[in-house]
Amino acid sequence: MRKCYGSGKTQMQKLRITWKKSGIGFERDQQATIASLGLRKLHQTVERPDTPIIRGQVHKVRHMIQVEEIQD
Repeated sequence: MRKCYGSGKTQMQKLRITWKKSGIGFERDQQATIASLGLRKLHQTVERPDTPIIRGQVHKVRHMIQVEEIQD
């Protein structure tokens, strides 16, 4: 979370995650990680909060997805 000075509000950064490569031929735990990120179909895009847990999941399947940082 980032603090917006002057407004008293916190600004949460988000990640835009797009599934780019099929899970066929990869370990089942990687397929489960894709599902836990909320991705169901190839080329689907979801937005998730930028937390250490999500970053760890993204790191595990980084060869199968595309990630962009966005401001909320």
